[in-house]
Amino acid sequence: MSKAAVNMYTNHLAHELRGTNVKVNAAHPGWVKTDMGGPEAPMELVDGAKTSVMLATLPAEGPSGGFYHLGVHMRW
Repeated sequence: MSKAAVNMYTNHLAHELRGTNVKVNAAHPGWVKTDMGGPEAPMELVDGAKTSVMLATLPAEGPSGGFYHLGVHMRW
């Protein structure tokens, strides 16, 4: 339920900020080898950061209101 709320808030905020330079997107970092993810996780820390870095460095014409994982626009 909380993830659905974050997704809807992302969509709503992106809509409210359309026409501005602000981009609003949600990131799915994946299952990453961390203290929380555990050693069985398939992704290394550097891979888990890729989605956040991609979204933080979007160009002015980049997307807004989406949900992304490793450069792929995921469906809500």
